[in-house]
Amino acid sequence: MAKGKLLMGAAVLVTLIYVVKGPGADEAPEPVTVLIPSIGVDTSLEALKVDSAGVLEPPTRADKAGWYAKGVAPGDAGPAVIAGHVDSKTGPGVFFRLPELRPGAEVLVEREDGSKLTFVVSSTRTTEKTAFPTDAVYGPTPLSELRLVTCGGEFDRVAGSYRNNVIVDAVLKV
Repeated sequence: MAKGKLLMGAAVLVTLIYVVKGPGADEAPEPVTVLIPSIGVDTSLEALKVDSAGVLEPPTRADKAGWYAKGVAPGDAGPAVIAGHVDSKTGPGVFFRLPELRPGAEVLVEREDGSKLTFVVSSTRTTEKTAFPTDAVYGPTPLSELRLVTCGGEFDRVAGSYRNNVIVDAVLKV
């Protein structure tokens, strides 16, 4: 019974975080740069949005990443989503080496106010695009987390895209 109350309490806390922090509430400064030293990533960020079908639009350039600007900002409770291309017709993209990230690797986020956050990778996984784990990537979390997303797996020449996504989960280092 105590375990059930604990789970219910955690669910209420997560819900309150999202309900109380409505429009006009204090928000974390916007991220401007992501650095991942272990795989050589150093990129500025552009604001990303979703298309009419609700799918996150990719960054406009293969050598730059972007963050879902209508979602959680890094440093706020919940998962901030940062996406980047794995490659382009001209060569490797900004997140080409993302599948190499292992638990313990650090991801640094610089924000517009000059503050810096360090996230620690907890997992790297590959999923089929047709089974994209939307709830796991965008769903509420009580901690400040980061989701790094790119394409992966086999390239489908007919569709003109990769069949999988690589997703890296990271948690704010305290």
